Amino acid sequence: MKELWIRLRKGLDESRKKKLLEEVGDKLSGVICEDEGDVALARAYDIRRIASPLGADFVLVNFRDLEKERSKLMGKRVMIAFQPSAMKDINFLEENLPGGAEYLLVESEDWRVIPLENVIARFHGKLKILAKASNSIEAKTFLETLELGADGIVVDAQYPEQIEEFWSVVEEVSKPKAVVREEAIAVPLVRAKVVDVKPVGMGARVCVDTCDLLSEGEGLLVGSQASGLFLIQAEVEDTPHTAARPFRVNAGPVSSYTLTPDGTTKYLSELSTGDKVLVVSRKGETKPAIVGRTKIEWRPMVMVVAEYEGSMYKTIVQEAETIKFVTPNGAKAVTELKPGDEVLMRVEEGGGRHFGVLVKEERIIER
Repeated sequence: MKELWIRLRKGLDESRKKKLLEEVGDKLSGVICEDEGDVALARAYDIRRIASPLGADFVLVNFRDLEKERSKLMGKRVMIAFQPSAMKDINFLEENLPGGAEYLLVESEDWRVIPLENVIARFHGKLKILAKASNSIEAKTFLETLELGADGIVVDAQYPEQIEEFWSVVEEVSKPKAVVREEAIAVPLVRAKVVDVKPVGMGARVCVDTCDLLSEGEGLLVGSQASGLFLIQAEVEDTPHTAARPFRVNAGPVSSYTLTPDGTTKYLSELSTGDKVLVVSRKGETKPAIVGRTKIEWRPMVMVVAEYEGSMYKTIVQEAETIKFVTPNGAKAVTELKPGDEVLMRVEEGGGRHFGVLVKEERIIER
């Protein structure tokens, strides 16, 4: 569980401090007391961990004072206040880390994510890292930085409702990843038989570059008909002429459909930076991915027609060796695809789509 600490400032009214601790003290992992008189107050509300300059459970010391305070810190549990401005500060901290150091409070008046990334990379597992957060957006960013995130946040809140807001972020980020991650729909795939492959001329095709790294057998569902979408593999394999681009799916023409995480479809031409697409594996496992960008270029195109249970489904893709259809046992380049080959598809029975939403009762013919 990520930790939520509050810092009681010296100038904060006594009654407000009591109200904070009384109403939300059960949500706090610890309290940092600037005024030593507040240590007894925090103890009265059964706060589990308290840090102060003179030392309650932890001695709070600024990292710049570590050398001169070394003897004073001997045998003490220590929380270090750290304001990194350059890599030399991180190096200094590492060289002067006292034996009793348990917490590292990272704060800055002008926050940047990179310094926190550097701190996490250097000290994760050695110290518990707390990041000073001014709002819930910052808190979520800090708790998820480098996927590991800070171990907790410290806030200078004055009102219980502020603590409640921060607590909801801590709770959300602390959930198991399978719960925190956006749940994507399950996609059953079928084996369809290729019946025709033929060039159709030049067209505007879309490369979808995601903010994820895809693996062999993973890609996007794309097709000319919403009722039949082909699984096109990401460019996860090196070729003699190009390096792998595992973030990219060379998906198809601007008019093709693709499936999104909420079950609706979008035209490839509609996708743009920040949108989400549905990544699907050969086994039908799914996950959402953020679109980093789309790239539209004019290229020679080829049409693939496949049959499943008497129905014909079509898609158009660029005619190139890097565009591969996922098959039951691997992936096959469109340039090698031939009638009789099997490809994996998502097939949907009945209904039409309006602005991407399925209307099952509507009769529609897609050709």
